[in-house]
Amino acid sequence: MRPGEIPPGTLDLLILRTLERGDAPLHGFEIANVIQSRSEDILRVEEGSLYPALQRLLLKGWIAGAWGATAENRRARYYRLTPAGRKQLVAERARFAQVVGAIGKVLGEAAS
Repeated sequence: MRPGEIPPGTLDLLILRTLERGDAPLHGFEIANVIQSRSEDILRVEEGSLYPALQRLLLKGWIAGAWGATAENRRARYYRLTPAGRKQLVAERARFAQVVGAIGKVLGEAAS
C-alpha cells in the first residue's frame, strides 16, 4: 500500500460511517474531505475509487442520492444513508472489528 491509500475492503465502511455522522447529505468531494480530515490527513480517497464505490452503494440501496447545487453553484449529487445502509454499517463495523482482532492476534504471536 502507498501512503494515504485506503486499505482494501474498508472504503464502503468509511463512506457509510461518514454519512451516518453527517447532519446533512454530502456530495462526493465532501465525503472524501471528511475521511481525509478525520484520519488526520493519513487516508486519501481518490476519485477513481470514490465514485465507483458510491455507485455500488447506491445500487445496493445502502445510500440514496439526489442532485443539488454546491455552495459554488455547481451541480453535484448529494448522498445520505438509508435504513438498509444503517443496518449494513452495523454489519461492516462488526466484520472490521473481527478482522482487526484477528490481525492483532497474529501480530501479537509474531512479536513473542
